[in-house]
Amino acid sequence: MKRRIRYYQLVFLKHDLPAGLSVFLVALPLCLGIALASGAPLYAGILSGIIGGLVVSIISGSQLGVSGPGAGLTTVVAASIISLGDYKIFLLSVIVAGLFQIVLGFMKLGVIANYFPSAVIKGMLAAIGIILISKQIPNALGYDQPDFWDSGFLKLFTDKHFFGNIENFHLHTSAGAITITIISLASFFILKKYFPERHTLLPAPLIAVVIGIVVNLIFERIASTFLLKQTQLVNIPHNLFAQISFPDFSKIFSSIEIWKDGLIIGLLATLETLLCVEAIDKLDIRNRITPVNRELFAQGIGNILCGALGAIPITAVIVRGSANVDAGGRTKLSAFTHGVFLLMTVLLIPFVVNMIPYASLAAILIVTGYNLTKPKLYKNMWSLGWKQFLPFMLTIIVILMTDLLVGVSIGLLLSVYFIIQNNFKAEYKIEKKREHATEVYRLKLNTNVTFLNKVNLKEALDKIPEYSVLHIDWSIT
Repeated sequence: MKRRIRYYQLVFLKHDLPAGLSVFLVALPLCLGIALASGAPLYAGILSGIIGGLVVSIISGSQLGVSGPGAGLTTVVAASIISLGDYKIFLLSVIVAGLFQIVLGFMKLGVIANYFPSAVIKGMLAAIGIILISKQIPNALGYDQPDFWDSGFLKLFTDKHFFGNIENFHLHTSAGAITITIISLASFFILKKYFPERHTLLPAPLIAVVIGIVVNLIFERIASTFLLKQTQLVNIPHNLFAQISFPDFSKIFSSIEIWKDGLIIGLLATLETLLCVEAIDKLDIRNRITPVNRELFAQGIGNILCGALGAIPITAVIVRGSANVDAGGRTKLSAFTHGVFLLMTVLLIPFVVNMIPYASLAAILIVTGYNLTKPKLYKNMWSLGWKQFLPFMLTIIVILMTDLLVGVSIGLLLSVYFIIQNNFKAEYKIEKKREHATEVYRLKLNTNVTFLNKVNLKEALDKIPEYSVLHIDWSIT
C-alpha cells in the first residue's frame, strides 16, 4: 500500500503537477476571453474553469480531458443572455442544460455525436469561428462600449450597431489597444513559425497576455497618449465571491425561452464534449477510453453547479486537453491541479489579472476563431465533393443568418437527403440483357433495402416493358 501511494506521489510530482500548471497557463486567458466573448461577467469564466477543474475532473472517467468554458458556446450564450435580458435568469438555462446532460447520461445516449455528419459539425465550428472573430474586432481596436456588437452576425451591420456607431468610432478606440493587438497577434505568428508549440515551455496565450501587460506598463512610463483606459482593461472584483450573481429560481417557469435555451446549450455542450473526448482519447499513448455516458453525467453536474454559482456553461475543451497531453499529464490529477491554480489566482492575486488588456484577450480569441475557420478547411471540404461541401457551407450560411440550432438543423437535413439519395441508388440495381428475342431484366436487391426505397422501386418496375422476363434476386452476397 505504501509503495502504491509513493508511486502516485511520484507520478503527481513528476508529471501531473507540471502538466496542471501548463494547462492553467493556457486556461486563465481563455477563461477570461471566452467570458468576454459571451457577454458574461469576466469572473464567470474563471468560476467555470474552477468548477471544471475541481468538480468535473473528479467525477469524469477521462484521465486526460480538461473541462472549462468552451469557445463553441460563446455565440449561443451571448444570444441567450441578450434574449432573456437578465444574467440571473440566464443562469437558470445553464442549470436546465446540466439536467439535460444528466438525463442523456442515464439514458446512455453518449453515442449521439456519432450520428451527426462531420460536414455539419465542421460547418458549425467554422461559423462559430467567423462570429468569434467579428465580435472581437471592436475590442481589438480598443472600442470601450461593451454593447457595440452584442447580437447575431448580420445584425452587426444595422444602424444600432456598426453604422450607428461609425461616426463616433474614433472617440472610443485607441492607438495603444491597436498596438497591443498587433504585437499580440505577431507573437502568435512568430511562436508558431519559429517555435513550434510542442517545444515551447510557455503557452502562446499566456505569452500574449504577458506582452499586453508589459506593453501597457511601458505606455504608462513613456507614452501617456497610448496608455489604455480602465474600461480597456480586465476588471475582476478583488472580493470575487461577494460579487457573484446567483440564479433567480422564482422565474424558472416564467418563460419557455429559459428551457429552450437550456436544451440548446445542453445539446451543443454535449456535442462539443463528446467530440473533444474522442479526440483526446486518440492522443492518449496508453489507449485509455473515456466512458462517454459517465462523462455526460460529470458535465451535467458541472453545469448545474455553474448555473447555481453564477458561472457560464462548460464543456470538455480540446485546447486544454491537448495542452495536458503535450505537457505529459498522466492522470486526472493534472486537470484537478489546474483548477486549484485558477482558484488560488482569484483569491490571492486578482490584481495581476486586472492588468490584462482586453486587446490581448481579443487577439487570443481572434486566433482561436481563425483556427476554427481556416481557409485550408474550406479547401479540404471542397475536395471531398458537393455532397460534403454543400451541407458544410449551408450550415455556415444559415448559422450566420439565424442561429446555431437552425443552422445545424438545416445542414443535418441536407446531409440526410444526400444519405437517402445514395441509399436509393445503392440498395438495388437493374441489369438488362436479351435472350432469344426476349428482353430479360434482373433486379438485384441488396441486404439493406428498406421501405425508403419503395417509391423508386415502383418507378423502376413500372419502366420494365410488358412481356419481358423479370428475375428478382434478394439473395445475400
